[in-house]
Amino acid sequence: MTLSVIIPVYGVEHTLDRCVESVVRQTFDDWEIILVDDGSPDDSPRLCDEWAARDSRIHVIHQKNGGLSSARNAGIDAAQGRYVTFLDSDDYLDTDTYRHVIPLMDQADIVEFPFYRFFGSQRQCLVSFSPTTYTDMLTYWLKGHAYEHCYVWNKVFRRELFAEVRFPIDYVFEDVAMMPLLLARAHTVVTTDAGLYYYCANDAGITATATGRELNMLLEAHLQQFPKWVDDRYYMHVLNIQLDVCRLTDLQPRLPRRRVNPFAKGLTFMQRLKAILVNILGIKGLCRINKIRN
Repeated sequence: MTLSVIIPVYGVEHTLDRCVESVVRQTFDDWEIILVDDGSPDDSPRLCDEWAARDSRIHVIHQKNGGLSSARNAGIDAAQGRYVTFLDSDDYLDTDTYRHVIPLMDQADIVEFPFYRFFGSQRQCLVSFSPTTYTDMLTYWLKGHAYEHCYVWNKVFRRELFAEVRFPIDYVFEDVAMMPLLLARAHTVVTTDAGLYYYCANDAGITATATGRELNMLLEAHLQQFPKWVDDRYYMHVLNIQLDVCRLTDLQPRLPRRRVNPFAKGLTFMQRLKAILVNILGIKGLCRINKIRN
């Protein structure tokens, strides 16, 4: 078995068929699908069982609701493929994706491929990559701006990377916490401009509904990388998260202060302005202004 496709399932009776069909119709066919019914309260469990009855490569795990991380971990435990990938059940794939991506695994521990962000909405945008091989994970994180697309669903992984790690339970934005753990065990990451993942807009999803508590989890995941994995552009990325946490909660800022070059390559106009202000006012001062302004 070459590839295990892990699909957590919860409350997706209207999108599950589209998701599974996008794997079944792949022009690469040496795969298994592991559908993890995470105690879904709708008709999704029945749909999972119907797919398993239809195709012997599709397996179903029914479990008590434990959240996305729990479902993914159950899928990892059951996976038999040399490689593992993840697919959210309200998203889907372009037909030729795995045919393009899997051959690249011969030279990589992780392969990252393009995706549409917020597909089907006015914010829809294509995120693609230049064909690049990274053997230094810090370079991939900073120069490849991996922290800006720190998702597990647009990547294929060598299964051995999960031998000693699992997704954190009861954690939101778990991909950001997980990816550095996987990178610490990887030797080579390959990015490609082939293949395509459709990350569909979902107004009820965590990205759209995140609270201050949940954004604080995202901040915590990034702070685990300090001070080693940081440059000015990454710092400003995390500063924006810190500002949102301060705006939505009474928590004091935890991001360490750093003098930022406002003319650093890749900063937007607003980031340059914030860099100047944080250099003058400090993080607490900038948080106060941001909270008053909002």
